[in-house]
Amino acid sequence: MTQEKSSLFQTYARNPLALVKGEGSWLWDDQGNKYLDFMSGLAVTNLGHAPKKVGDKLKEQIDTLWHTSNLFVIPKQEEAASKLAEVAQADAVFFCNSGAESNEAAIKLARRYFQKVKGEDRYEIITLGKSFHGRTLATLTATGQDKVKEGFLPLPAGFVTVPPHDIQAIEQAVNGHTAAVMIEMVQAEGGVYPLDPEYARQIEQLCRDKGILLIVDEVQTGMGRTGAWFAHHRYGIKPDIFTVAKGIASGFPAGAMIGRAYLKEAFTAGSHATTFGGTPLASSAIIATIETMQEDRLPERAAEIGGLLMDKLRKRLHGNPFVKEVRGLGLLIGIECAEPVGELVLAGQQRGLLFVSAGPNVIRLLPNLYVTEEEVQQAVDIVASVIEEKVPTPSA
Repeated sequence: MTQEKSSLFQTYARNPLALVKGEGSWLWDDQGNKYLDFMSGLAVTNLGHAPKKVGDKLKEQIDTLWHTSNLFVIPKQEEAASKLAEVAQADAVFFCNSGAESNEAAIKLARRYFQKVKGEDRYEIITLGKSFHGRTLATLTATGQDKVKEGFLPLPAGFVTVPPHDIQAIEQAVNGHTAAVMIEMVQAEGGVYPLDPEYARQIEQLCRDKGILLIVDEVQTGMGRTGAWFAHHRYGIKPDIFTVAKGIASGFPAGAMIGRAYLKEAFTAGSHATTFGGTPLASSAIIATIETMQEDRLPERAAEIGGLLMDKLRKRLHGNPFVKEVRGLGLLIGIECAEPVGELVLAGQQRGLLFVSAGPNVIRLLPNLYVTEEEVQQAVDIVASVIEEKVPTPSA
């Protein structure tokens, strides 16, 4: 359907491809063409398309109960929270429906903890340039990219953005109103920039020294994507609050804000709520996703095969002047190029590989956590071919 005839607001620069079927690492369009998927719905279908155990659990739940209300006990939600808290190495969970809502909840919890529990007038959140935290008014204000803020003025107060990898900038931004520092371990939408481990530890220590909270946005990096259940596990830091969505329910819309036990006192009855968060359907998908990941040790697998993918890309693209850097963590990988990569994304699609950009000059690869070595090699060959057709690699 053309944009002129569509009843949708045209908020997406949509590719005309119409995808109608998925299985594992593969997608098919309405013309019967087959594509190797290295997008995973933007880090959502971490178990591949249509994972059987998750589908079976959803079918079973559909025949039992879809929705009640969070005014009642929801046993599946309690089970999902217990399992998530266990793998997250945390204490308390608030379920919602998306990454932006998860980050909204984190911002609200940080403010309320200081204002209602500690009796302190703290409300400011410090974030990093190049970050991305969502599209609601609060989370786009927290985002360290001006492009998402255009046309939405006035923005809410209470957010300060500082340059990344500058601990002194954070120190100078902290004041008597600061409630938290909010970071991503890998700035995925900002160009696939992993934080330097020492810088991350410095931020954690600064938060402890200043008595403020550390929030980690794991919306894209959580659920095994980076080679651990959560990316901050790989960094060895312990945030007070962290968030997750995307891969938490294998494509069923869900998100969660996760925190430490001492924060429970801030979120009491009536302080925050959601209609659809943690429904029996969503909770069933979350439970099945976590159980599948545990059974098949998928975070460990992502670390192993992500290293393989990174190594193959670096070897194949070495010496090509168009490629500036291959970087990432686990199965979240970016290829920074010398020029915009939009035409390369389309060229890859024409060869049967789906991938996406992260900013204008970075190719982002997000295969599912079951991706095979053969599929990795296919993807490397296609990515390399579209790059080498644009700028050939000089002969050794």
